[in-house]
Amino acid sequence: MAAEIVNPRSETHTDQEGGAEPLDSFDPAFALHRGGKMAVQATVPIRDKDDLSLAYTPGVAKVCTAIAEQPELVHDYTWKSSVVAVVTDGTAVLGLGDIGPEASLPVMEGKAILFKQFGGVDAVPIALACTDVDEIVETVVRLAPSFGGVNLEDISAPRCFEIERRLQERLDIPIFHDDQHGTAVVTLAALRNAAKLSGRELGDLRAVISGAGAAGVAIAKMLIEAGIGDVSVTDRKGVVSRDRADLTDVKRELAEITNKAGLSGSLEQALAGADVFIGVSGGTVPEEAVASMAERAFVFAMANPNPEVHPDVAHKYAAVVATGRSDFPNQINNVLAFPGIFAGALQVRASRITEGMKIAAAEALAAVVGDDLAPDYVIPSPFDERVAPAVTAAVAAAARAEGVARR
Repeated sequence: MAAEIVNPRSETHTDQEGGAEPLDSFDPAFALHRGGKMAVQATVPIRDKDDLSLAYTPGVAKVCTAIAEQPELVHDYTWKSSVVAVVTDGTAVLGLGDIGPEASLPVMEGKAILFKQFGGVDAVPIALACTDVDEIVETVVRLAPSFGGVNLEDISAPRCFEIERRLQERLDIPIFHDDQHGTAVVTLAALRNAAKLSGRELGDLRAVISGAGAAGVAIAKMLIEAGIGDVSVTDRKGVVSRDRADLTDVKRELAEITNKAGLSGSLEQALAGADVFIGVSGGTVPEEAVASMAERAFVFAMANPNPEVHPDVAHKYAAVVATGRSDFPNQINNVLAFPGIFAGALQVRASRITEGMKIAAAEALAAVVGDDLAPDYVIPSPFDERVAPAVTAAVAAAARAEGVARR
């Protein structure tokens, strides 16, 4: 007698109180996630013994032997060049914090399906049961032969900086910490368009970033690379400046390249006369501090679910307002960047993702808006079908121009 096949999406689970009511009977989020959000699917048919002998033994041996003799053939005859590992240790998951590897899996699955949906890139979620920098680096290095790139995700600062740097040094495939660089690319694109809308250049602007974690550091560095007039970064103790004795190595490096104006003191003090506020920290910025900013200022309050400055308050004083939420205009959403960035890098078999490739992605993303530029439209929607192809093409071209492309 054949075993009964149980559909995991319809199975009833006992809840923590001992009842039989499944969680998804009253919450659509649980209903959608039951059984996971992704699966492996074959790209070739296995219809008969001939198909089987080609897909597996003995036919597969020919391909293995050829790759052993010419390792570069792995890109042509396996999935390596079209798949990304989405790697986390579960220590900085969304706004949930350190929830561990198992609890991070729904987010990593979500990231993987966004790769596929918006960039046509296959991705595999990998949640690691370790948080030590050495262990994470060694684990990813050992996994790397199976993948064309690595997307680091939701790893807490400051470890994320060292992990990314060391992996880039040891591997010849793109390593990309999306919490840093994806956020920075989309922020730069929106800021370019906001400046254009107001008849200014990036070099005319002084920005203040609230948050000196992964996103804040990366945004600051990218704005400097793109030619911002000045940018100051603040943490819980105020402006990250050279005169502070309590800075980590990362913040000390940041202090050397930011804050040309030599500001010190609190976020509120730094905002006086500033042209741009960029929030990646949470908390609430007092309305009087927003009111003290320059005329025609830009407020990018990106904390979720509660922006540092509510849009209703920001609109009283700012010419352009952006958030991280989908229910307000101008959503700063990483999904606008990472699928196309990886698609472009994989397309040319790039050995790394350079600053030039990220700047090119931001410029391409900004250009999608085109003549439709308006205060409530400085960044396109993730569902705009022009986004991924534009970013992909720009990143591939930049990789070739910078000499990191291998085809």
